[in-house]
Amino acid sequence: MLTEIHWAGPRALLIELESLDAVLALHAQLVDHPLRGQVDVLAAARTVLAVFDSSGNARAARTAVSALDVAQTKDALTSADPVRIEVVYDGDDLPEVGRLTGLGADGVIEAHTGQIWTAAFGGFAPGFAYLVGENESLNVPRRTSPRTAVPAGSVALAGNFSAVYPRRSPGGWQLIGRTSTRMWDLDREQPALLRPGTPVQYVAVREAIELADTQDTNDDDATLPAAAGPALEVLSPGPQSLIQDLGRPGLGDLGVSASGAADTASARQANRLVGNQPGDAVVESVLGGLAVRAQGELTLALSGASVPAQIDGPQGERNVPMCAPFALHDGEQLSLDVPESGLRTYLGVRGGIDVAPVLGSRSTDLMSGIGPAVLVKGAVLPVGDVGNGRTVGAPETSPLPADILERRKTVTLRIITGPRQDWFTPESQAALTEQPWTVTAESNRIGVRLGVTEGQPLERARTEELPSEGVVAGSLQVPPSGLPVLFLADHPVTGGYPVIGVVVPEDLPIAAQLSPGTTVRFIEMEPQP
Repeated sequence: MLTEIHWAGPRALLIELESLDAVLALHAQLVDHPLRGQVDVLAAARTVLAVFDSSGNARAARTAVSALDVAQTKDALTSADPVRIEVVYDGDDLPEVGRLTGLGADGVIEAHTGQIWTAAFGGFAPGFAYLVGENESLNVPRRTSPRTAVPAGSVALAGNFSAVYPRRSPGGWQLIGRTSTRMWDLDREQPALLRPGTPVQYVAVREAIELADTQDTNDDDATLPAAAGPALEVLSPGPQSLIQDLGRPGLGDLGVSASGAADTASARQANRLVGNQPGDAVVESVLGGLAVRAQGELTLALSGASVPAQIDGPQGERNVPMCAPFALHDGEQLSLDVPESGLRTYLGVRGGIDVAPVLGSRSTDLMSGIGPAVLVKGAVLPVGDVGNGRTVGAPETSPLPADILERRKTVTLRIITGPRQDWFTPESQAALTEQPWTVTAESNRIGVRLGVTEGQPLERARTEELPSEGVVAGSLQVPPSGLPVLFLADHPVTGGYPVIGVVVPEDLPIAAQLSPGTTVRFIEMEPQP
């Protein structure tokens, strides 16, 4: 049964339900019968997150969801044969789990294999699924000291959940065994082995083939294919340069965030100026330092963080304007200096960066490890064919506000409070918008980490653990430190800390340009009824 609907920003609803069965039922209903403008739907332990393409469609969905009969929908769920996962039960934490549960090691194995588990929702990595059992006999806490690296294929327990680590990653779950079953495989039609509602049967075996820790990820040492036609050769990537487009929305259930350009307004402008489609791939460069050389005759444009740029070649040197198309002739070199304002600069090239898409996008997702490799010196970026009818644009003004362009000390972002503002004291709810926040140097594409120089960290009114639930870009998630993290493009699809507010989508390009030391103030907006 549906219990409450919370706004998660102006375009998303966090729908609370009374049980996991109800969650899976509503999730199945929304997957099979999407509502108008529905972009993504993500099941969690007690909630369903539904994301829409506009605030108007989100408001209409709120009314439609309230009228759904989840109990009837649940009856429509069909039972499928369980997916068999063979496990060698030799995990380092098996004896400790036996002690914590009072079952002993053999009892843990019997309890783990003696019940059907159900995939409830995706986690922090592609293919990572939280599985819920038929009873709570294996309910154990996470390790007090998380491991820095858990091998791929590790079978683990935490709370009332079981899971298999699909790739090598840090983790604090209790390891009880290992499997050679591949949970995530981009060569499969459905890359994720488990999706919400999938039943699972663990089976004890004596031996298993080791699962390689190397997966199809954007490792730094990965190489791009050689270009046969026009291309850009990377002479220097600067601190960080990535290939980005508008992302891969709609894959939250697989544990894959939308990713894409952190500042979509500037990426769109760079493409528009060179006559590309809005979703063509560009280069996103952080803090300048990018240098590229043309292979063939190219048309380029720069947008985003204002950066001094220069072209060197046989014809001499010339400066490059921002927010205007320009030619880069064969053999010429383009170099970007440190931005005068902002953080991320976007380089668009007529025809787009033509690398192979992964799950429908050419974006590099640093959180999920999906997409093209992080750019390195010597990488050659092939440029796509220019379609008929594409016209190079005229110079434009920057899409960034004066707060960013003029390096003002304080930048204002609009937020909608919730969905979990009631988890904080009234004083902290007020402090979110009344006190200034400072951008720290630990910020990245996953999130902008905020600190305080005036005022206090936020204090929770509720101290119990929040079951993991879906989160959207712009969410202000508050960990135990009380210092908010503003999620950007590569944020995890679920989070276990309460979200006190969500930055409106129109202000996310501004958030992506916040450099360390910038002061941020939040202004509350009311979601339209």
